Amino acid sequence: MDLWQLLLTLAVAGSSDAFSGSEATPAILVRASQSLQRVHPGLETNSSGKPKFTKCRSPELETFSCHWTDGVHHGLQSPGSIQLFYIRRSTQEWTQEWKECPDYVSAGENSCYFNSSYTSIWIPYCIKLTSNGGTVDQKCFSVEEIVQPDPPIGLNWTLLNISLTGIHADIQVRWEPPPNADVQKGWIVLEYELQYKEVNETQWKMMDPVLSTSVPVYSLRLDKEYEVRVRSRQRNSEKYGEFSEVLYVTLPQMSPFACEEDFQFPWFLIIIFGIFGLTVILFLLIFSKQQRKEN
Repeated sequence: MDLWQLLLTLAVAGSSDAFSGSEATPAILVRASQSLQRVHPGLETNSSGKPKFTKCRSPELETFSCHWTDGVHHGLQSPGSIQLFYIRRSTQEWTQEWKECPDYVSAGENSCYFNSSYTSIWIPYCIKLTSNGGTVDQKCFSVEEIVQPDPPIGLNWTLLNISLTGIHADIQVRWEPPPNADVQKGWIVLEYELQYKEVNETQWKMMDPVLSTSVPVYSLRLDKEYEVRVRSRQRNSEKYGEFSEVLYVTLPQMSPFACEEDFQFPWFLIIIFGIFGLTVILFLLIFSKQQRKEN
């Protein structure tokens, strides 16, 4: 129905132009544009070609960086002509002077990096992208709102125990915090989410977030191989960082003839009970013979 309305609106605009000899009125063109947006909601964004912020991220509450897309249409020149400016509120008033990005290189192409000298927590920032003197995108945030830690490192596992049935096993998974996160001094508090699955499965099983850097995983099948990964987030935040490298867990295989130490046949007890049984039998035989002689 919206498409028909669009065509009708354009037809009216064309007929108005034909009969009056003048251009289509702005109101008609506005309605046509609105109808077009209802038919294709993302058309304006996709065709604008203007630079847009894609994300701002702080890995450890001490630095942060912001990234944006290229502007390649509507007269925008090379990406180098795009500039980022920022202001921050140090007290109750916003700093009136917009300052340019301190580092366009360290965080990669189309980015701005703010080292610890330019990073303050609990203080709102506003940033904007400009091209040819005009603002093309703008956003505001606080550094603690954009924390997404780097992946945990050093994943490893140890076997806790094997069930009496020899079917399941429990393991303990351990890891180290992201190297750049100052968790020892408590500058940032991280909680971790462990996920695991069988190698051939596609669905990951998620465990409840923990503050420690180790967690037990129970009831894994001994005949399966597992993948384990861990990610972290700032405590009380909803944004997780990237996952760690996958840890592969191959559990020992149990067979009916397990290792001799675990299932050693009790020959010593058999011999003891055998000797005791033979002694009892001999005693009964001797006793019965003596009873017959006396009779």
